[in-house]
Order: sequence, then C-alpha cells, then structure tokens
Amino acid sequence: MTILVIGRSGQVATALQERARFANTCVLAVGRPQVDVTRPETLAAAFAAHAPEVVVNASAYTAVDAAESDEPAAYAANTDGPSALAELCARADIPFIHLSTDYVFDGTLDRPYREDDEINPTSVYGRTKALGEAGILEVGAKALILRTAWVYAPFGKNFLRTMLRVGAERDQLRVVADQRGCPTSAIDIADAVLRLARMRDQWPNRTEILHLAGSGEATWHDFAEAIFAASPYSPAVEAITTADYPTPAARPANSRLDCGKLAREYGIVLPDWRESTCATVRRLVEEGRA
Repeated sequence: MTILVIGRSGQVATALQERARFANTCVLAVGRPQVDVTRPETLAAAFAAHAPEVVVNASAYTAVDAAESDEPAAYAANTDGPSALAELCARADIPFIHLSTDYVFDGTLDRPYREDDEINPTSVYGRTKALGEAGILEVGAKALILRTAWVYAPFGKNFLRTMLRVGAERDQLRVVADQRGCPTSAIDIADAVLRLARMRDQWPNRTEILHLAGSGEATWHDFAEAIFAASPYSPAVEAITTADYPTPAARPANSRLDCGKLAREYGIVLPDWRESTCATVRRLVEEGRA
C-alpha cells in the first residue's frame, strides 16, 4: 500500500514515516516548497507522480497563538487547502484522511466531547480548522476526519520536549492545572492512521468524523508531573490557573475527546496516555536527547 502524506516534517508526518516500516507500507511524505497544501496545482502534480492508494493530510498551520495575528495564512492552510485536497481525492477516487483538533470545541461541556457535539471554536486556529472540516464534508469525499488533542512526540516542538528542556534548567516550574485533555502520542496516532488506511474498504462512502486521542485524561500539570516521573529531572511543579498564564488564543478548559466511536467501528483504542508518555521520555533519555 502506498500512502501519500501531505506535510513532511510535522510530528505526525514524521511518525508516519518512522512507523511505516513496521506496517509493510510505503509512506511518501511530501512538503514545501515542492508540494504545498495552499497551492492545489502542486497537490495534483504529487498525485500524478506517486499514484497513492490513500492520502493523509498531516499539514496545518498549528501555531495557535500566532494565528490570532496571521489569519490569512491560517485560513489558507487550515481551511482552503484541506477542501482543495478533498476535491482532488474525490475526483481521483482516493480515500482521504485529514487530521483535525479539539480546538473546534469551546471547552464548556462537562464531559468528553463526542463527534456529534456542537462545535464552537473560540480562536482563529479553531475556527480555521472547523471550516476545513466543513469544506471536506461539503465535498463528500470518502474520507475520515480525525480530531486529536495535545499531541506530542520524541521529535518536533511540543509540550513534552519543552518540559524536559526547561526541567533540566530549573528547579521550579509553573504549569496550568485547570485545563483537562487527552495527551496523545504522535507515534500512537501514526499507528492508528496506518491501521485505518489498511481498513479503507470498511469506510463509509462519505466523510466521517472520528475522535482519536490517548486513553485517559489529564491536566497540563498532571502531564508535566508524569513527564518528570519518567525523566532524570525532578523540578517542583506548581499548579497555576489559566488566568495566571494568559495567551493570545483562548484554550478550551475541556479538551477531552470521547473516542468510543472509533473503538466501536474500527476496534482501535489508543494506549493510556501515561504509558505512551513514559515510553517517549525513555526513548529521549536513551537517545541522549533529554
């Protein structure tokens, strides 16, 4: 099976390339400047050159705070690009997987969000991702929109690696403890995406939204403490509120995703977030990168 991944250097794209060798799958990851999700003509050329059996969109404008002052770039990458990609996949009859986010919700619900819960994004990033979902749904391609949350990996820029870097430098840290979510390993996402790609004949002939996140839940403070418990560092981690750490973009207080639909329809359940966090930290320590 040949999977064309749009986006070459992001966390999930990198994980897909790494995990493909364990799944008897050819993953071809392409990215800028040659292939750009905001330039449909480059996407069409990539389709023609590689003849993929599945296309995965792992590209996005993910700088949540920067998006507040850079709306055109966020819309181009998160809204217009995915819609164009879905249209190309529909015309070529190629199954399509698109990665989305918990930020499409406002975080006010008192339980984990299900796929059919009302969306209400409160940031530019969230709005552009929600509109990207809407564009794919409108095209009606054979596609899976996978909403995930709190993504981390042994590579790239993410909370886990930031904690390890800062924890090596300081004796005390302050971490938000009133936002709840599902820390999710990009490695686990990649394994699930590869499984779903192999199961493409079981997808409905339309676009379906699924939630894909690590099992269990945590606050950022919980996440930080789990990271340090598996690491050589032991800074004191002070719990603070969102109000103590203002950011340009609003963060959902509740980012928990109910992944029951994915388990029922495809038999996929991601590992507990603590297990995957520990495995990621151990890998970084063993590789001398922590």
